[in-house]
Amino acid sequence: MVIKAEQFQLDPNSEGTLQQQVQQLVCDGVLSGRFLSGERMPSSRKLADWLGVSRITVTLAYAELVANDYLTSRGRSGYFISTSAPPPHVGQIRLPVPNTVDWQKTLAKRYVNQSSLVRPPDWKDYPYPFIYGQPDAGLFDHDNWRRCAIEALGRKNFDSMTKDAYEQDDPKLVEYIVRNILPRRGIWARSDEVLITMGAQNALWLCSQILLGENRFAAIENPCYPGIRDILREAACKVAQVDVDDNGLPPERLPAEVDVVFTTASHQCPTNTTMSIDRRRDFLKKSIRNGFVVVEDDYEFEMAFQRAPTPALKSLDRAGTVVYIGSFSKSLFPGLRLGYIVGAPALIEEARALRSLVFRHPPGQLQRTTAYFLSMGYHDTMINRIGQAYRRRRSVMEKAIRDNNLKISSRLDQGGSSFWMRAPPGINTSALARELRNSGVVIEQGRAFFGPEQENHDYYRLAYSSIPSAKIPEGIRRIAAAMR
Repeated sequence: MVIKAEQFQLDPNSEGTLQQQVQQLVCDGVLSGRFLSGERMPSSRKLADWLGVSRITVTLAYAELVANDYLTSRGRSGYFISTSAPPPHVGQIRLPVPNTVDWQKTLAKRYVNQSSLVRPPDWKDYPYPFIYGQPDAGLFDHDNWRRCAIEALGRKNFDSMTKDAYEQDDPKLVEYIVRNILPRRGIWARSDEVLITMGAQNALWLCSQILLGENRFAAIENPCYPGIRDILREAACKVAQVDVDDNGLPPERLPAEVDVVFTTASHQCPTNTTMSIDRRRDFLKKSIRNGFVVVEDDYEFEMAFQRAPTPALKSLDRAGTVVYIGSFSKSLFPGLRLGYIVGAPALIEEARALRSLVFRHPPGQLQRTTAYFLSMGYHDTMINRIGQAYRRRRSVMEKAIRDNNLKISSRLDQGGSSFWMRAPPGINTSALARELRNSGVVIEQGRAFFGPEQENHDYYRLAYSSIPSAKIPEGIRRIAAAMR
């Protein structure tokens, strides 16, 4: 039996190449059972004419399908579905299954509708997206990242890519963090004091689980990163929210009975305030005197392009009371999901054991690719390029904010990739954020950064990592116009 060319239709919305789409169409036909073993494929000329693509595209797709044993070539007779092609999937058509479980009663906990930031999933389609933490594809080093990924996929790295490393991390990545990244923050550590995590969020969760529990007391900044508040809710501990000032978290306001303090000392989230050296020293003295542990989330230290970065709180630690968390989300891209914890060997051992219960370790291929990208110098070069671009964008945004009489609620000399803004009296920024979407503008309302008992709608955040300089002035003008 001959398979007709008319049975193939390209998807105009597909992100794959034309060759990949042809391959996918054949694979789908085989796996769904529509194309059977021994059936003859349409000739490359016929299929190319029908799909409106070049004949070489179809020929290359057929060759790849032969290599993968979906097709077989029989000389001048053409191409046929291979007798050893993967068998069709069973149960392609499913009848609805009646739902007899009362899930509202069955679910032991609820994780939805917590205090996450509200942003439209299609924010990239808006012309003026002032969204935080999202990379600019034009600034990323695609070619060298691809080169490192290919190297990590090579034969010499086969073991590191494919093996189950159990609780262990990629030694190349850990070594680079210990020898290069941490010393830039003034931190000296051994490899047994470092654990690779699935981003800073996972690192915060691991720390909360091993350091806190019932009858334990945590302190967080207010406002703060919304994720830490949700994480601590699940840790079942008592939580105190400490208001920050223009110098970060005031140590004198910490409760006397606190066990663990979470802080973003270098770039306070979301205000961007940097804690002074004197306050850092006072903070550490109090941690020794009162016996509490400090978890330092240094999520954006690469973005300190306004001036030399302040040494990490961990670098001043002489008593081992600070647990340091770093991430590659801002310097590489958030979808990488790689971060790390630096702490005492006993703490790292516990965190490693807990991590192994959940997902063993982050994917080996991603760790090795990142290790190559860092060690070959591509990361530093890209950070310099990003810093220059952000510096220009920040200058443009500062001028646009001044020209439109908007109010920045934090100091301007402390870097970061966003501005913490305050709206005029009577403006509800949650409602403003929704209204601005009709004008093509996306901002982040500030309500999510405050505790659930605080109905604070006065603030909003404007970031510039995902919007080009040319669009910033008009976007700011529209924000100001909506407020008027």
